[in-house]
Amino acid sequence: MEYDLATIWAFIIAFAVFVYVVMDGFDLGLGILFPLFPAKRDRDVIMNSVAPVWDGNETWLVLGGGGLFAAFPLAYAVLMPALYTPIIAMLLGLVFRGVAFEFRWRTLRERNRWDIAFFGGSLIATLAQGVALGALLQGVQVEGRAYAGGWWDWLTPFSVLTGVALVVGYALLGATWLVMKTTGELRDEAYRLSRWLLIAMLIAIVAVSAATPFLSYDYSQRWFAWPHVLATAPVPIAVAGVTFLLLRALTQRRDYQPFLLTLCLFALSYAGLGISMWPYVVPRSISIWQAAAPESSQLFMLVGVAILVPIILIYTAWAYWVFRGKVDPESGYH
Repeated sequence: MEYDLATIWAFIIAFAVFVYVVMDGFDLGLGILFPLFPAKRDRDVIMNSVAPVWDGNETWLVLGGGGLFAAFPLAYAVLMPALYTPIIAMLLGLVFRGVAFEFRWRTLRERNRWDIAFFGGSLIATLAQGVALGALLQGVQVEGRAYAGGWWDWLTPFSVLTGVALVVGYALLGATWLVMKTTGELRDEAYRLSRWLLIAMLIAIVAVSAATPFLSYDYSQRWFAWPHVLATAPVPIAVAGVTFLLLRALTQRRDYQPFLLTLCLFALSYAGLGISMWPYVVPRSISIWQAAAPESSQLFMLVGVAILVPIILIYTAWAYWVFRGKVDPESGYH
C-alpha cells in the first residue's frame, strides 16, 4: 500500500509541476519576448492577453513544492540545499515579474523601468528553473541521508544548457500564445518569431537529448538498451511528428493550433524527463519509495488533494473559458 501511495504522489507532483510549466511558461515567455515589441500599444496588448489569468499559475508551483515537502520529505531535505541558489533566483525573478506586472499600469513616467523589470524577472525565473532542472537531472552528491556536495555544484555546462533550452521553449510558448490571442501586425510578428523559435527549440531538444545519456550509464541504458528502446523510441518519433504539424500550422497560419502543438512538444519533453529519472526522485540516489513519508501522512494529504485539485482545475478552466478569444487592442483587463 505504501508503495502505491508513493507512486500516486509522484504522479500528483509531476502533474502539478507540468501544469505550472504549461500555464506559467507562456506567461514567462511573453516577458522574455517583451524587448522585441517596443511599441507601447503592443506591450499593453501582450499584458492584457494574460492579465486575467497569470496570477493563478503559481498555485501549481506551490502544490508541487509543498507536495514534495509533505510526501517526500527526505528528497526535499536533500534537494533544497543542492538547489538553494537557482531556487532563490527563481523566486526573486517571479517576485519582480509579478510586481512589475501590476506597477507598470500605475505610472507613465516609470513604465519603461517596470517593463525592464518584467523582462528581467521573467528571464531570470526561467533560466533558474532550467538550471535547477539540469542540476537535478545530472544528480546530486548524497551521503547517508543528506546532501554532501558544494554550494556551486548546480552550475555546470549541462545545467546552463538546460537553462538556455527552457528560455527558448518558454519564448516559443509565448510567441504561439500571441498568435492565438492577438490580431494584425502583432500577430504577424508573433508568427515570424514562432518559426525561428521552433528551430531554436528543436536544436535545444536535440542538444539536451544528446547530452543526457553521457550523464549516467543508467540513462544511456534506459534509452538505448534492448528492450527498453521499444518503450522509449515512440518519444522522439512523436516529437518529429508534432514538429511537422507545428510547422504546417505556422505555414498555413492556423491561429490556435501552434500553441496547442507547442504544449504537445513540452509534454513529450516532460515524458522524456520522466523516462530518464523514474523511479528516482533524486536521480541515482534516492527512489520515491525511499523518500516517501509515512503511509498515514500520505493518505491524509491525498484526501485534501482529491478535493482541492478538481476545484482548482474547474476554476482555472472556467477563467480561461471566460477570457477566451482574441484580445481587443482598444480595451483590456486593466
